[in-house]
Amino acid sequence: MEPKDRKGLMNIDFFADLTGDIPDEPRKGVDDIGERIRKLREEKGLSLEELSRLTGFEIEFLASLEKNEAQPQLGTVIKLSKALDSAFGRLVSSVGDKLYSITRKDERRTVSRSTSKTGKEQVYVYKSLAPDVKGRHMEALMVQLQEVPDKEISVHEGEEFIFVLDGVVVLEIGDDAFELEPGDTAYYLSTTPHHIAAKSGKATILAVLYEG
Repeated sequence: MEPKDRKGLMNIDFFADLTGDIPDEPRKGVDDIGERIRKLREEKGLSLEELSRLTGFEIEFLASLEKNEAQPQLGTVIKLSKALDSAFGRLVSSVGDKLYSITRKDERRTVSRSTSKTGKEQVYVYKSLAPDVKGRHMEALMVQLQEVPDKEISVHEGEEFIFVLDGVVVLEIGDDAFELEPGDTAYYLSTTPHHIAAKSGKATILAVLYEG
């Protein structure tokens, strides 16, 4: 018998309801991220200049985030949450108030679009899968990756686990590079320089981030 093609093993539509384009939702969830960053900064009594010194991000970039002219990538959000002494989840999907979370597939919410620092190039779209749990230290996300010609290396605290649902993902960790197909997984420390994108077109992953 000839070995089966790897992709053929996934053709049982098991992930049919998980993959495909993440539909657009009202822009409120997107705009809230910039607003939450601004509110937390003001609650801490920090100026944009002081937040810039704490994070290493340029003042102009931070101002563009607060004005929603650019949308932060996940590594950026984690750095900001550390600088603002806030839980990562509070910036991504607000504060939860429940002991557990059951999220039906038609109840997923908080779509956010991450862009390059210029705000001109969309990098990925992510949706929080369990935003209601209070005091959480992990964030479960469905992420639709784009093909990104100009990559931005990410380094931040925490740990990450990804499961490829659809498409081919290019993952660079330190000096190593991998191509991941549906069903492949990766786990790495976020303190290692890393970059993730779709190899071509789009790809969808399940990502679990631990703040550390």
